Amino acid sequence: MTYTPETQPQTSLSETSQGSIIRIAYFIMVHDYPERFKELFSKIYTRDQFYLIHIDRKATAEFTEEIQQFIIQFPNAFILDSMNINSAGFSIIQAEINAMEFLLKVSSKWDFFINLSGEDYPLKSQNIIRKFLSKNKNKNYLFYYDQKFCRPDTLRRIQNHFTELAYKISSLIYKRDFMKDVTPYIGGKWLIFTRETCTFLCRNDKVAIFEDFYLHTYLPGDSFFQTVLMNTSFSDIIVNDDKRAVADARQNPEVFIEYLKNNNQLFIRKLNDQTDKVISQYIKESYEVDLPEISDVDRELRRDPLQNN
Repeated sequence: MTYTPETQPQTSLSETSQGSIIRIAYFIMVHDYPERFKELFSKIYTRDQFYLIHIDRKATAEFTEEIQQFIIQFPNAFILDSMNINSAGFSIIQAEINAMEFLLKVSSKWDFFINLSGEDYPLKSQNIIRKFLSKNKNKNYLFYYDQKFCRPDTLRRIQNHFTELAYKISSLIYKRDFMKDVTPYIGGKWLIFTRETCTFLCRNDKVAIFEDFYLHTYLPGDSFFQTVLMNTSFSDIIVNDDKRAVADARQNPEVFIEYLKNNNQLFIRKLNDQTDKVISQYIKESYEVDLPEISDVDRELRRDPLQNN
């Protein structure tokens, strides 16, 4: 199947009372389902943004070749050196830091970094997503919770020393103290970061101290960025939301659609052939419909479990 990326007219993007429109650097991690990836890429592609793809080293040679041949068509799309990703280890964080550094070097003309997987799909067009971020230029988006207070059941992940091997976490585990004068946080893997935040994460010596500790924790993908940013001045610009909804075959379609109508999520995760056709049709019909105006405070007060991903 051939996909033709939808490049929206750039003139419509510049016509905003907020000044110049932002540009996004997308980082997409994939390992299977090439057609699903191509459909995602076709929806988010524009000629003036940037796209970096990571193909898991465990992917088949056929999959890797297909993605490489697809991406080579686009001058503003790149492929990151492949790593073996273990979702329970630090490799997933390392890949994202590598991606930030790569994109910082590629261009000075992007404003936000968004990570996606092959399971993601945009709920809104690039015009709408970019206009939303242009109105929120100095904000980061990711879920975070005080780990000791909200998720004490997960503290063993950071109170023990773990070692990531090539394909698993070593069974050799021993206790250790957590970082002194640092509050641990936890949340999720999905994020939207400003360029300044990416520069800080890649190039500030303070971050290296967190890296050294979280290198030997369990599931740092759910807590590393939260803990680093919430223990620095960046805590002032974090919005407790990752801007993702999650499709679930067990959801009542009418309830889920009502949730989408009344929230300003930008992407949906786990949309697939098992998703109710009514939901898929609503997403298609509302793709160019503007987001509702919702304050960050109001959104957090009425946070819905349908956002858990």
